[in-house]
Amino acid sequence: MKKTIASLPVIVVMALLFGSARLGIAAPDDEAESKARRDAVQKVFKDDVTPFLKTYCLECHGKNNREKQGDVSFQSTFNRPGAGEFRKQWQLALVNVKTHAMPPPDAKKQPTDEERRKFVEWVPTVKFLSTPDPGAFVIRRLTKVEYGNTLRDLLGVDPAIAAQLPEDVPGEGYLNTISPLQSEQYLELANEALNRALGPKDGPPTERQKQLFGETPAPGSDLRLAASKVARSFARSAYRRPPSDDEVEVLLRVFDLGQDNKLTYPASLRLMVKAVLVSPQFLFITPEKETPTGQSIVPLDDYQVAARLSYFLWSTMPDAELAALADSGKLHEPDVLRAQVKRLIEDPRSQALFDGFGVQWLGIGGLKDKTFDPAKFPEMTSAMRATMHDEVRLFFESIVRENRSIVGFIDSDYTFLNEGLAKVYGLEKTVSGPQMRKVQLTDANRGGVLGMPGILAMTSFPERTSAVKRGVWVLEQVLGEHVPPPPANVPALEKQDQKEIAKLTLRQRTELHRTDAVCANCHKILDPIGFGLENFDAIGRWRDKDDSGGQIDAAGELPGGQRFTSPKELKAIIAARKDEVVRNLAEKLLSYALCRPLEGYDEFVVDRLMENLAKDDNRMQTLITEVVISYPFTHRRVR
Repeated sequence: MKKTIASLPVIVVMALLFGSARLGIAAPDDEAESKARRDAVQKVFKDDVTPFLKTYCLECHGKNNREKQGDVSFQSTFNRPGAGEFRKQWQLALVNVKTHAMPPPDAKKQPTDEERRKFVEWVPTVKFLSTPDPGAFVIRRLTKVEYGNTLRDLLGVDPAIAAQLPEDVPGEGYLNTISPLQSEQYLELANEALNRALGPKDGPPTERQKQLFGETPAPGSDLRLAASKVARSFARSAYRRPPSDDEVEVLLRVFDLGQDNKLTYPASLRLMVKAVLVSPQFLFITPEKETPTGQSIVPLDDYQVAARLSYFLWSTMPDAELAALADSGKLHEPDVLRAQVKRLIEDPRSQALFDGFGVQWLGIGGLKDKTFDPAKFPEMTSAMRATMHDEVRLFFESIVRENRSIVGFIDSDYTFLNEGLAKVYGLEKTVSGPQMRKVQLTDANRGGVLGMPGILAMTSFPERTSAVKRGVWVLEQVLGEHVPPPPANVPALEKQDQKEIAKLTLRQRTELHRTDAVCANCHKILDPIGFGLENFDAIGRWRDKDDSGGQIDAAGELPGGQRFTSPKELKAIIAARKDEVVRNLAEKLLSYALCRPLEGYDEFVVDRLMENLAKDDNRMQTLITEVVISYPFTHRRVR
C-alpha cells in the first residue's frame, strides 16, 4: 500500500525533505533550508502533537493543575514549543510516553501505539525550532572551592580558609546572591586572609606586603598616586580584567578613608585591598559593562574568555600567561585557545575538573561521608572510603591527561589501587603498601566506572545493594536517559511482607515491584541493568551468592533484545552504545562549562561536538577543547 508523507514517521519525513546527512548538523546551511525545516516540525506539532497533549495531558498538566502535577504544564508550549526552557520538560515527557508511564495506566483515555509513536518521534526534532543563541551569560558567585583557590593564587593563603563557607548546592546552575550572613562571612574571611598573607594588622611591613604592594613611598611622596598604582595592579588580578577608572576611584576613596582616620600608608592599603576582596567584581564572575549598541549577541572579550576557561579547568583565577594573552587580545584566536586548553589540562591544577565536574557527574560527592552497616562492612573505614574516592579521581584524570577515548570510562583494562582497595578487588596478593598505583586488570568484569567499588557503594544502601539505584545511575549518568521519579506510594523492599519474601532472593523481591502496572514500565528497563551488576556487593566486592544465600542471577535483557548474563557482557553492551555515552558526557560537560542547563540551540552545538569528536576517536581532550571553542562558550546574549 502506498504511503503518503503524512503517514510516515517524523524522522523519515525530515530525512526525505532535507537528506538524512543533514539531520543533526550544527546549523542549517541557509535561511531557506532552516525555514523549511522549522515549518515541517511546526506542522507535525500542530497536526499531531497538539491534539495529543490536549487529549491525554492537559487534564492533569494544564494551567490550573500545574502545582498538583509535578510543576509540569504544557499550556505554555502551544505558542512556542521550541523555547529553551521547555527542553527538559519535553525530554521527560518523551521518557514517560515511551515507557507508557504517562498517561497513567489507570487513566480513562489512552493513546494508540501510533499516537505514541508520532509524539516520541517528534520530540527530538523540537531543536529545529530554535535559532542561534549562546544563551544568557550567567552572572554567578564564586563557588566555595573557587573562592578558596582564588585567595590562594591572589594572596598565597591556604585555600582551606574558605572551609567556613556553606557548601554549594550541586547542579548545572550556580548561586548568584549573597545573604547578609554571607556578607559578614566574606568580610571575616577577607580579614583572615590579609592577616595570613600580610601579617598582624598593626605589625611592621612584611616581605609579602612588599611583593604585593611594593615599597612604602618615601616621606613627602604622593601617597594617593602610589596607592592608585597598587589599586590598579591588584584589582587587575582580583577582578580578572583591568579595572575601570571609576572602579579605581572607588578604591582610592577607601584608601582616603584610612588616611583621614590617621592610618599608616600600609594600613590604608590594607583597608583598600579588603574592599577589593568583598566587592562584587571579585566575588562574582560578570560580563563586561559596555556592549555594542544594537546587538543582541556578542563575543566574550578576551578577559571573560580567560576567566571562563581558568574557572572551568582550574577552578581559580587566570594565571600570568592567560592574563598576558588577554591583555594582548590574542586569546580568542582558535589556535591560541586550543594551545591554552592543552596547557591547562597538563597542569596539576586541572584536578579541579574532577573535583568540580567529575565528582558531580559520577555521583560520588558523598562517598567520604556515607555510612555503611559496620557489622556487615567493617572494611568501610574513613580511610577506605577516601581510597575509593581517589581511585575514581585517578582514573578520571588518566582519561583526561592521557587523552583517551571517552568510551574508556566504560571499558578499560586498568585502574588505580593500594593494598587496602586491592583486597576489595581480590588482588591483595599482587598489590602491597598504602600508595595508589596503576594496576592492569585481567578480569573483564572489572575496568571502567561500572565496576568501581566507590561508585557501586554510592549506588547501594548502607546494608545492601540496590538494583534500582544502580539501574538509574547507569541510565542517567552514563547513557543520558531521563528516568521519571517513582510513584509516591510505592513501599520500600524492607516494608514487604517478611513471611512472603523470607525465601526470596533480592532479585525476586525487587521483581515484585513489576507486578504493579504503575511500576512495571520503568522497572523493566531499570532492573535488568541493576541485576547485571548484582555480582558486586554493596561495597563492590565480587560475590556469587546474595545476602540471603541465593545464587546471583545477573542475566537480563535490554530493550531491543540485547541479552547479557554477567557484568562484563552488560558492560560490553553499554560500551557499544558509544554515541549515547559520548553525547551524554558532552551535554553534561557543556552544561557545567556554561554554568546553566542546556537549552534549545545547545542541541545543535552538541551535534557539532559529536561530529568533531567522531573524527578523533571520541578523545577526552578533544571534547574539552571543542566545549571551550564552542559558540555558547565564547559568546553571550546581551538581551
